[in-house]
Amino acid sequence: MTDQPTNIPPRQGTPAEVFAAFLKLGLTSFGGPIAHLGYFRDELVTRRKWLNDSAYADLVALCQFLPGPASSQVGFALGLMRAGWAGALAAFAAFTLPSALVLLVFAMTAASISGPVGDGALHGLKIVAVAIVAQAVWGMARNLCPDKERAAIAAVAVAVLAFVPGALGMIGAILIGAILGLALGRGTVTKVHAPAILPISRKLATGAGIAFLGLLTLLPLLATQGQALAVIDSFYRAGALVFGGGHVVLPLLQAETVATGWVTPDQFLAGYGAAQAVPGPLFTFAAYLGAVLGPAPNGLTGAVLALLALFLPGFLILIAALPFWNRFRSIAQAQSLMQGANAAVVGILGAALYTPVFSSAIGDLRDFALALICFVLLTAWKSPPWVVVILSVPGGIALALIP
Repeated sequence: MTDQPTNIPPRQGTPAEVFAAFLKLGLTSFGGPIAHLGYFRDELVTRRKWLNDSAYADLVALCQFLPGPASSQVGFALGLMRAGWAGALAAFAAFTLPSALVLLVFAMTAASISGPVGDGALHGLKIVAVAIVAQAVWGMARNLCPDKERAAIAAVAVAVLAFVPGALGMIGAILIGAILGLALGRGTVTKVHAPAILPISRKLATGAGIAFLGLLTLLPLLATQGQALAVIDSFYRAGALVFGGGHVVLPLLQAETVATGWVTPDQFLAGYGAAQAVPGPLFTFAAYLGAVLGPAPNGLTGAVLALLALFLPGFLILIAALPFWNRFRSIAQAQSLMQGANAAVVGILGAALYTPVFSSAIGDLRDFALALICFVLLTAWKSPPWVVVILSVPGGIALALIP
């Protein structure tokens, strides 16, 4: 008897169709993961009718629950549902490549930018990163820390990082948050809709889960064997620990690249600012970082290694969870655990807002004024992030030219 899922519907599309649909989304989806999910629904649920709203809602709930890039995970699952494994890969490639290529070109040319105008433009990108991360912290705090208990968990996470900086402190903060969330017991049983059926057996899911944990355990041991393995290890670990949205990858990547001396703080923040001006997933920031790494591999090779290593754990954990998701999400304690972990994530991102983002970008009151203007444009005027990023460039140039 084979270990295959039953009543799988026949494939209704082709990898080429999936690639075309997601290439359109990869070229036009500005605004971060929540906005991406809205674009996906408009294009694939409402217009193309690949699935219904309830099945889409279940996929979104799963991907927001798991670590990894939520919008890319949803896209991967939609491609899998529409055209099998080739469709999943087509969805990932088409949604990711446009922004990855733009950031790769920026990485290869940023070093040649010099003089007051060039330095001012890069400084403007660093300053707008302050506003964007501040907006992310503000929005996540309202959604994930709606009561005093979860606000306290976020504060505890900041305190943990103050004494144990780096990836170890982040892991500890998330674990403490999860334990405190479980103790609070705020989770409730969730009504499960009829899910979209995907060609993933329990055997395959178990293998993906073993691969996820195995790589997380073995890569640190292999990292001493060469710089390429060290790069894969660092970006894989960052991708495996991202809870709560794309912006949370910022402190993780900072700990893995800036703290190790592979990337300078100025390079990091300039690239992060540029990543806000392109469509598609924020995780393509890895392509920029891989290209500018100090030690080889860098350039195109470094970009490919960093990009694939950052995305891989999110896809493995998604494959591992899909067959078990309906049972797991019906357990109230599981939701309580994740509520605490997500509150801790708010604290982690808040700590990153202070350092390296604010401390590296804001040197005087003029810098702070530009950051505040960008923040007001984002929050009060509801301007798209890419528009604010573009405006920050002449702002940074003006600061560099005005005595």
